[in-house]
Amino acid sequence: MLTLDDRLTARLRAADYKTWRDKVTAVGGCARPIRLQGAHQLRDTTTGTVVHHYGGNIFAPCGNRRETVCPACSDRYAADAFHLIRAGLCGGDKGVPEAVTEHPRVFVTLTAPSFGKVHTRRVSRRGRVIPCGCGHSHYSEDDPRIGTPLDPEAYDYEAAVLWQAHAGKLWHRFTVRLRRELASRAGLKAREFADHARLSYGKVAEYQRRGLVHFHALVRLDGPDGPTDRAPSWATTGMLADAITAAAGGVVVTTERPDGSRLPLVWGAQLDIRPVEHQDTADGDAIGERALAGYIAKYATKGTNVTEGADRPIRSELDIEHLRITEHHRRMIRTCWDLGGLDQYEHLNLRRWAHMLGFRGHFLTKSRAYSTTFKQIREDRRAFRLAEALDRLGLDPDTTVVVNDWAFTGSGYRNDAERELALGIAERLRTQRQHKYRKENPR
Repeated sequence: MLTLDDRLTARLRAADYKTWRDKVTAVGGCARPIRLQGAHQLRDTTTGTVVHHYGGNIFAPCGNRRETVCPACSDRYAADAFHLIRAGLCGGDKGVPEAVTEHPRVFVTLTAPSFGKVHTRRVSRRGRVIPCGCGHSHYSEDDPRIGTPLDPEAYDYEAAVLWQAHAGKLWHRFTVRLRRELASRAGLKAREFADHARLSYGKVAEYQRRGLVHFHALVRLDGPDGPTDRAPSWATTGMLADAITAAAGGVVVTTERPDGSRLPLVWGAQLDIRPVEHQDTADGDAIGERALAGYIAKYATKGTNVTEGADRPIRSELDIEHLRITEHHRRMIRTCWDLGGLDQYEHLNLRRWAHMLGFRGHFLTKSRAYSTTFKQIREDRRAFRLAEALDRLGLDPDTTVVVNDWAFTGSGYRNDAERELALGIAERLRTQRQHKYRKENPR
């Protein structure tokens, strides 16, 4: 039986290796590309003639945002997320004016409440490690026990899963309450708020070690027409922070436990609100625009932090026992599966989202007027690449039409050797991008 090294050597020596490598490079080293068969043509609309033709098979990127599933597509998603968030922070691009930097803005972190004591690793401001509740004080940062319950039998797994499943609804209630709090502080009725100001935000969800999400959000106050409209005179960063504190503490989503008893779902006691500065700074509690955009882009590509084994849907209850995860996360997944089988939770689709520990929302969302969209960023990238290709071929974009005819033939690579080579290509391309960035942006 051939070893992986034997298969790698055979693929590198294959006659079609260069062609295969070029296709992999074209999708950035995607770990699980979509295989397509068909043709691509460029036609001159004035004469009807085909001026360029390519037929055969190609790869298309899988587009998975999780770094544990596809590093290459995760990098592309992170770059798009960075530009989307940064456009709403700095302006000057993608339809957002530079004057947006003068609007009241804060960076908010909303957390999940406690469902039982867990192992922790905390460090004081003086650098001293604070002992965990179990008395242990020597946990390393990557210790798998961090975030797991001190007493698993006392941990409220049902409430934790139901909170996670309703996190998106809790965020929606928070934004509604925040508008009311802002209107109250401005001396307006709630229904009058939209005539004087607009609440804009870009939000990303990140999993904590205990398996529950918390939300990081850039919250901004605009005039009624959005980022192009100056915020009203009464709108200040202090007022925005005060209203956020009140809104976070006043939101409740009520559901019920399996036994029918009432279960109120709220935000955790930990609430962090930091003003946003135009320039990056290391002083005080403020955070700079570029650093903030980078943080949010990084959070948007992270998975559940459970391991790669739980980055795909669970197909059956038997699959749960074979996942390479901690017993704490396994129990959360099993709780999702069990609750998902009850009629009262059918609308939550908990079995479908068991691999996400019950979280059903998008990892990066934004309000309508915050900035551009992922769709627009991707369309701009396609238009740029098409313009480059037409220029290289000496064709007029006004008289050239693109005709694509592709059919799906499968996904992924033929074996583990091809996947290993693709991951190597992705890492090489990433290193080249980092080197180019450091060269163009010396410190």
